[in-house]
Amino acid sequence: MASGLLLGGAVAALVTAAIPAHNTSPVFDNPPPDKIVIDVATVNGSGCPAGTAAVAVSEDNTAFTVTYSDYLAQVGGGSNPTSFRKNCQLNLIVHVPSGFTYAIAKADYRGYASLQPGANAVQRASYYFQGSSQTVFKNHNFNGAYSDNWQATDTTDWAQLVWAPCGVQRNFNINTELRVNAGTSPSSKVSFMTMDSTDGDLSTIYHMAWKECPGK
Repeated sequence: MASGLLLGGAVAALVTAAIPAHNTSPVFDNPPPDKIVIDVATVNGSGCPAGTAAVAVSEDNTAFTVTYSDYLAQVGGGSNPTSFRKNCQLNLIVHVPSGFTYAIAKADYRGYASLQPGANAVQRASYYFQGSSQTVFKNHNFNGAYSDNWQATDTTDWAQLVWAPCGVQRNFNINTELRVNAGTSPSSKVSFMTMDSTDGDLSTIYHMAWKECPGK
């Protein structure tokens, strides 16, 4: 994906510096009325070669979606030795209307996996802001035999949400990873896991929470 792609809508994050306590309540269904702009600074990783990942935002500013078309990790058979692990890091510049902050309330990941008996796989995601020492990691494990669509959901309770700092521009990073291990399965048998599809229509969806900044 080219740098500088502008998208109307909204984006959110799991981790960054906490904002001061304030008596406003979370706004899940009434996001800021102004349009929000996402500048995709970079998209890097073996799971998202140039032109194979797309970011779109919902019209109501409550979610954004990342769609992949070449995100596959595999082992066994004639697989490349480095193919057992694939990752993708999105670096997003989020322009939020004055007076609002945001956090990720939930993230849904989907794909397909074919794991031989004895094989296993993990889907991992981490979230952090540029310049922040805080990083949240979420892992989801899968064991063979398995041959089906998969879905994993990361959730954060309201009390545990960490909000973007008010009045400060920080790039938001999402780093996802797929890792497949042969385990005790025969080396001649292929096991794989995708976060894509033949038509590029499988998506990762991030659901956002909003609230007003102190003093608004």
